[in-house]
Amino acid sequence: MRAYMQSVTMFMRLGLIVAAACLVTPFAATANIYSFKDDAGITHFSNLPHLDKRYKLVYRIPDSWKARPNAWTPNFPKSVDIGKLVPVIDNAARTHGVDPRLVHAVIRAESGYNHRAQSNKGALGLMQLIPATAERMGVKDAFDPVDNIFGGTRYLSYLIKMFNGDIELALAGYNAGENAVIRHGNRIPPFAETQAYVPKVLAFYRSPELNRFVSQPATAAVSSALGTASRASVR
Repeated sequence: MRAYMQSVTMFMRLGLIVAAACLVTPFAATANIYSFKDDAGITHFSNLPHLDKRYKLVYRIPDSWKARPNAWTPNFPKSVDIGKLVPVIDNAARTHGVDPRLVHAVIRAESGYNHRAQSNKGALGLMQLIPATAERMGVKDAFDPVDNIFGGTRYLSYLIKMFNGDIELALAGYNAGENAVIRHGNRIPPFAETQAYVPKVLAFYRSPELNRFVSQPATAAVSSALGTASRASVR
């Protein structure tokens, strides 16, 4: 539980940065995110790297994304009505003990709520399950929104428990596979995609725009962490 609270606290500032970007640009995800860890072990995030020469790029939005609406606008996605997925996401989250906001954030990052999404690596559906993971999680049809959401949420729950509530590692495992996280000493693997994926999902997780689609409040642990946090400590 402590690791869970630390992970949420750590990325609270990142979420606020992305939220602030929404106020100055028509598309919420056009600002790149930079970070550095100071001598006290505190991680700082900003979309203004000129403020401190120690800032290094941790998340770059692909150019192709900069001219399209983000996942919260009325015209995106076209193939899925997000509102119709809310009861499914809430039910899956409740069944598997996962914050529904986190499920939404993963779906947004993975597929942009496109239930027909298919990656060049063979990942399928809303939560981009590879066939082997889908089979492990009992998913029969990865393009079926209900089947996919329940399978992906079950996998998230499995990873959160595996990494003792550390959301950061759970998301790294979701992207790169749990064995990759274990091989790298229970740390985020040094893969560019995974290094960008974790802060991206957690930024979506903290986005105030998500309130439009979440019918359940955040878990008590998350609320407590956000209510008492003033600094973000990292390993």
